[in-house]
Parts: sequence; C-alpha cells; structure tokens
Amino acid sequence: MPDARIASSIREVGRDAWDRLFPGQIETWDYLCAVETAGLPGFKWRYVLVADGGRLVCVTPMFMTDYPIDTTLDGAGRELAHAVTRLFPRALTLRLACLGSPCTETLTVGFAPELTPDARVSVAALLLQAFEAEAGRAGCGLLGIKDAPEDQSVLWDRVAVRAGYGRVPGLPVAWLPIDFADREAYLERLSPSTRKDMRRKLRSESQLRIEVRADLDGMLDRVMDLYRQTRARAEMTLEDLTPAYFQGVCETMPGRVVHILYWQGDDLIAANMLLRDDAVLIDKFFCMDAARGRALNLYFLSWFRNIDYCLEHGLTRYQSGQAAYEVKLRLGSRLIRTAMLFRHRNPLVNGALRLAAPLFAADPTLEMAA
Repeated sequence: MPDARIASSIREVGRDAWDRLFPGQIETWDYLCAVETAGLPGFKWRYVLVADGGRLVCVTPMFMTDYPIDTTLDGAGRELAHAVTRLFPRALTLRLACLGSPCTETLTVGFAPELTPDARVSVAALLLQAFEAEAGRAGCGLLGIKDAPEDQSVLWDRVAVRAGYGRVPGLPVAWLPIDFADREAYLERLSPSTRKDMRRKLRSESQLRIEVRADLDGMLDRVMDLYRQTRARAEMTLEDLTPAYFQGVCETMPGRVVHILYWQGDDLIAANMLLRDDAVLIDKFFCMDAARGRALNLYFLSWFRNIDYCLEHGLTRYQSGQAAYEVKLRLGSRLIRTAMLFRHRNPLVNGALRLAAPLFAADPTLEMAA
C-alpha cells in the first residue's frame, strides 16, 4: 500500500528518484534545490512524497508563508483590501500552506508513469492528506494548490474539489511554437499591422550590444538592481528573489541556464534569465531600466532575440510566462490555462473566501482569447 511522508529538504530525495517522475520537465530536482538554498525571505519549504514498496510514485514541493491576500487582487478589490489593511494591518494576511512552488511555471507534481488514472487519484488523495497534516502542524489556516495546469483539471476536481476546495482561474502560461525557419518567416505570420509595428521596433537593435552568457560573474549586483526596479513596478508579487537564487541556478543547472544581457554603451540596461533543455526555452525573468528600456522597445527586442536563440539551437517551443497576455497573443502565443484551488480550515473564513472568490480570479485573458 502506498504511504506518504514529508521531507524538509529536497536533498532527502535522490535526484534520479525525483526526476524520474518528471520526464520532459526543466524545473526538476536541480532547480528546486537552487530555490531551496536561495534563502527567499518569508518562505519555508517542504516536500510531499508518496512511496509504494519503497519506490517513489508521487512527489511535489510545498511551501509555507504569510500571505497578504491582496497579492492577487487588482482594481476595486485591491482598493477595498488596502482600505481594510489601513485599519487592521494583519486582517488580510493569512498563514498559507500551498502545494507547488512560487518559483515554478505551474504546479510541480510528478507521478510514476506506470500509474493508471484511477491510481493517480488515490495517490493524489494521500498526498493531499499528508500536505494538510503538515500544514496543520505548522499552524497554517489557508490551504492552496498553486497553478494547476489544465491537463490536471480532472485529477484535482476528483481529489481537491471533492475535499472542499474552491477553484478560481489562475494566470495562464503563454507559449509559442517555433515551427518556422527564421525571423522573417515568423514576422510573415503576424497581422499586417503587428508586422509593421515590430519591424519599426526592431530598428532599435542597432543601438544595443547583446551578450549571451551562462553565468552572471561580475554582473550580479547590477542584475539585482534591475530586478528590484522591475519588481517594484509589478502589480502582483509573492516571492522576493535573492542573489543566491540567481547564483544557485547558474551553479546547479550548467548548460541549462542562459542569460541574455542588453548593453547601451557601457551600461547594462536589461537582463533576461532563461532555462532550456533540448526542445524548450523558458523565459524566467526579464528585468530592465524602465525609462531606457521602453525607449528602446527592449521588451520586444528581447522577444525576438529569444526566438532567434530557439532557432539557433533547434528548440521548438518558447515559453514566455504569466504576464502581458494581450501582447503575447498578438505575437502568436497560445495559452495553457491554470487554476488555483483553496480551502480555509475555519468554516466561516472559508465561506467568506468563497464569496469573495471572483475578486481573486487571476486570469485576465478569457475575453482576449475567446
């Protein structure tokens, strides 16, 4: 019979045993190890493991943190939350335990390939029970499942929704198939107005020096400055990355991390960290000096430079993350829908959260992609 346990470090699990459950994934053991050792403020890490006969059949990271629930609000909902927190500073901060990781693209849960769909449901139910028990020991009232992708929708409906979790749309992940021969062929696929706009924006390339490198040696302080500027402009943030995160990813994932730096003269004005395997390029973080970056159309230049990188290295998919959907759809991206699932241990609080759930729906693209 399968049984579940909690590990306090991913190092308690062998790399091969973990990665066996994530074929074709990039954010596997090495990446999560870098996240764990990065010292992100306010986070505690755990790992839920389900084994059968001593062999792992299901694993996922989990994290615990103080969660200001206005993190995923915008518009009127955020204004209301700010009014409440001005009067009661801790009222909307809940102790959260969540399956997944704040640093991965979607929910990182792996199953042994030999498990049938029904067996996966049984194993996921064990995983959820162990997660909830660990959350209870840590005093976490709010329980969550972060960014479950659409291909896991049926699984979590059968396991979490039946256990009383509510569901709201999460932020989709945008991706572009690289099934064209060169930049010109890609441009020809865009609408005439978009193609004309991109050609105009791409003229700024001549004003820049673009450097591709595998590490940030000598550049980390400036990259962190750009990161902090970019984070301060973001509407929704949860984690605050540290220099040790960027350094750790470089050290644990040699050959799988790419940094593309954008220079204007002697000034580094933008940096892009990407992860890759033999088929996929994942755009993890793009940070820039806002004034100069916008003047030079750096967001769009980086988009085309990343496509160039895919073409140069025979990659077939460019995954560009969870933001700027209107632009990404205009540039030909497709979307992977995600969902957030939640439950609070206190029935009254849980009821209030369910009533407020529409305010927390994070997916801004339902009408755009319709």
